[in-house]
Amino acid sequence: MFPISDSDNSGRFPFITFLIILANVVVFFLELTAPDTDLFISQYALIPANVNFADWHTLTPFITSQFLHAGWLHIIGNMLFLWVFGDNIERRLGFFYLPFYLLSGIIGGLAQYFLDPHSTIPALGASGAIAGVLGAYLVLFPRNLINTVIFVFFFFTVTKVPAPIMLIYWFATQIFSGVASIASINQGGVAYFAHIGGFIFGILTASLLTNPKAPDQVRGWRWSGEARPNQAPAEAGVEGRMPRAERSGVRGSLLIRPREKNKLQS
Repeated sequence: MFPISDSDNSGRFPFITFLIILANVVVFFLELTAPDTDLFISQYALIPANVNFADWHTLTPFITSQFLHAGWLHIIGNMLFLWVFGDNIERRLGFFYLPFYLLSGIIGGLAQYFLDPHSTIPALGASGAIAGVLGAYLVLFPRNLINTVIFVFFFFTVTKVPAPIMLIYWFATQIFSGVASIASINQGGVAYFAHIGGFIFGILTASLLTNPKAPDQVRGWRWSGEARPNQAPAEAGVEGRMPRAERSGVRGSLLIRPREKNKLQS
């Protein structure tokens, strides 16, 4: 299943999501044009064996690795998932969206790190962070429908899939694949535990921030330009517009790229 859009258009340009995608594209260009790509990756990717929690310089790859990618398909797939799901989370979390995105990537990186702290395989990719966005989407938009491309052998069709079905199916595949990959973790591949860690963090964070009395709001924040429940349009600062009801309606993390050296791709 490959998502191409969702049923809940945020109605706003997702500026932060756009900037995140732009940053990933710029870093990918620098990666491709670096005189020594492997050296570039080894400097900014997460290499568990190099991590020393007493030295903060060795911890920066938990962030920088989120902007590296192992190839065109890797970055295109990740950025498409972020574009489809990120705008809704950006609208809901407001200014907390960017810290949440980066923290999801850090948690995903930590999950992969603790799986094999002595690994010398570089881990890279935005999937841990994007998995956090997907986890939050599952909590905040459970009634949304995802326009999804489904491939059947050489044929494909586009159909609407309920968000919970798609995201739970995706998460289940990460768990089964992650368990199966433990035996060959030193050979490179997909960093499934980064996906799992980011997704769980997204679910927990969205659950803690959501106001149960007003599901379309996040605890402690009030959004300008949108009417709150039971609030007149003028009172909300939206002249001539009635409040809109909130409609409730995933891919990759740290991976390993098989080049001359194994790399973890997420």
